[in-house]
Amino acid sequence: MKTSALRRTVSRRHFLAATATALAAPTIVPSSVFGADGSVAPSERITLASVGWGMQGPGNTGAFMNHKDCQVVAVCDVHKGRLESAVNAVNAKYGNKDCQAYHDYREMMARKDIDAVMLALPDTWHALTAIEAAKNGKDIYGEKPLARTIAEQQAIVKAVQQHRRVWQTGSWQRSVENFHKAVEIVQNGLIGKVTRVEVGLPSGHHDFAGTAPELLKKLEAVAGAPRNLAQLTPSTPGWELAVSEPPAGFDYDRWLGPSAMEPYVKQRVHMNWRWNYNVGGGQLLDWIGHHCDIAHWGLGFDHTGPIEVEGQGEFPPKDAVWNTCMRYRITCKYAEGVEMTIAGGHRDIRSGTKWIGTEGWVWVDRGGFDCSNEDLKDRSRLPEELRKVKAYHSRDHQRNFLDCVKSRKPTITPVETAHRSAIPGHLGLIAMIVGRKIKWDPKAEVIVGDAEASKLLGREYRAPWKLSAA
Repeated sequence: MKTSALRRTVSRRHFLAATATALAAPTIVPSSVFGADGSVAPSERITLASVGWGMQGPGNTGAFMNHKDCQVVAVCDVHKGRLESAVNAVNAKYGNKDCQAYHDYREMMARKDIDAVMLALPDTWHALTAIEAAKNGKDIYGEKPLARTIAEQQAIVKAVQQHRRVWQTGSWQRSVENFHKAVEIVQNGLIGKVTRVEVGLPSGHHDFAGTAPELLKKLEAVAGAPRNLAQLTPSTPGWELAVSEPPAGFDYDRWLGPSAMEPYVKQRVHMNWRWNYNVGGGQLLDWIGHHCDIAHWGLGFDHTGPIEVEGQGEFPPKDAVWNTCMRYRITCKYAEGVEMTIAGGHRDIRSGTKWIGTEGWVWVDRGGFDCSNEDLKDRSRLPEELRKVKAYHSRDHQRNFLDCVKSRKPTITPVETAHRSAIPGHLGLIAMIVGRKIKWDPKAEVIVGDAEASKLLGREYRAPWKLSAA
């Protein structure tokens, strides 16, 4: 019997034993214990813990709490204020005070009564938390990209497979109707043989946290100071205005985790960490797990990857507050004869995913759909007679995860898929950094004949953190 099924069986036994004891005493057992009032019996609920309460954490957790057969029992964050907000949100939903708060994710994941975890943290933390969850027998809902580097992604895949965990990636576009329709058009050959794909992603930086104006206002009074956080470095006037001590209640050292220690700058932490390569991966890696994921899905490339990657990008100074690539164009060639262009900040590449075939094209984006076949434009879904190939169907990403936790079947975006979807972005970044074409072996998952580029597949970890998938 699988570990998860065994755990649920044991929990049922304990529950029934406890119920029998209660019935023997002069007490009344509510019908909800057995699910008779429309609720889900405790023995059938999936207990879930959330790690990270920033941009994605609250929304993901709220979506899980909307399902009666899932109960959030614990939350974890290294910011005291955010942790308190998380606890309050969960307790308010359930009308109790049962949610437990944790500062250390390892302590939380050691709990035997937690079935699954939701991970919504900066990229730098994806690998360590995911591997710890897998080791402790937790099924995992993890945000994209899968990890900060390809080596970390490989370690996550190994751990999830070794411990036989169910994994769902937060690439939720796969659970949306217009993306599903576009993918089925491609998979059913309705645009002929695909020869080219265009993937349009955002460019530049976006002040998600709304913290940039505060610093920029201060810089206005400093002669010669930059007026852009992508140009503010330790060697420019005004740098001292950016650096401060971390606020009380924020464990900045733990937040950085395996990343290199650097001065605390308010504008490159919460939400805006993605614009700092020490922690995140910029627009390219923030979005590669969405539109490239859809591109691969349509092509049937969930278990393969490019063989050649080259790219050009415009980068701020390496030590700038925001130092991730501003504008980029990456070309990926696949052994199957397909060429993919991934671009941000180039007007000729439209936002979203566009497949171009020998007999037409189809394009899809959030809230957008278009294709060369006029008969298919206005339909909400592909006519049944044309669906010879039917793509995996889901219309609720969290529901799909919960169903798969119970069935032990693969989710719509399992760990192997998330890994492959992000690889073009990682390789594109490496190609831009070294300034030359990268040759990739998608089966062995190694860069061929380039030692310098190969070093960028991983990164050094700051002590005492270590990467291990065992």
